[in-house]
Amino acid sequence: MMKKFVRVEKEEKTAIVTIDNPPLNVMSQTVVQQLEETYEELSKDPDVITIILTGAGDRAFMAGADIKEFPQLMGQSGIKEEFMKTHRVLQKLENIQKPTIVVLNGLTFGGGCELSLTADIRIAEEHAQIGLPEVKLGLFPGGGGTQRLPRVIGVSKAKEWMFAGSPVSAEEALHAGFANHITPKGKGLEKAKELAKKFNRHSLPSLSRIKTAVNEGMNRTLSEGLELEAELFEEVFQTEDIKEGVSAFIEKRPAVFSHK
Repeated sequence: MMKKFVRVEKEEKTAIVTIDNPPLNVMSQTVVQQLEETYEELSKDPDVITIILTGAGDRAFMAGADIKEFPQLMGQSGIKEEFMKTHRVLQKLENIQKPTIVVLNGLTFGGGCELSLTADIRIAEEHAQIGLPEVKLGLFPGGGGTQRLPRVIGVSKAKEWMFAGSPVSAEEALHAGFANHITPKGKGLEKAKELAKKFNRHSLPSLSRIKTAVNEGMNRTLSEGLELEAELFEEVFQTEDIKEGVSAFIEKRPAVFSHK
């Protein structure tokens, strides 16, 4: 699976998606479109359980949006729908029914930071710089940053990051709860594969329902979230994998899931 700016490699049940838009992997409209197409294909691939996303090279995961596309928008009204197109794509990436891990292997600014917020797990290499610098251009984060970042690191800390527009280190990102793990430079993908291997042992119907319960439940009241959890729990009891999982436990053997 190869596109101009996005390439995919598969290792066992893991798909590794690499954004390759040199020199800094900026988020152009073409990159967004190719990511959408790639994730759509992977969502239907029965051989893929976990998706890892990273950037080519070691300078940047993604150093923001393509600023060269901005001048044509200046002074225009009625362009909300253009921004909503990007929102819809990022929501599709966020809600794909498979675990997703992003490896931040360098600069992760603006649209790159916003893209990383759609992943379930974030791994930052120690040299990564993370931030939403839009305010420095007289803008503000318009790719979901004002909505996803507060949900990840809290309202006050998110406002501080966005008001300042300054990058934070991998260490600070970890401390804030933005990053799950920090690795040495060049070791992020290795850590991601290690996590993916753990995820891939399990039933995809179970993994996907965990993701749905958390993602949708976070936007509901606790009682509504519990209602959703109960609905999904009822569904999982209808799967083939629960029969296999319970039988394997009783028979003291490893489960072999069919992901059905």
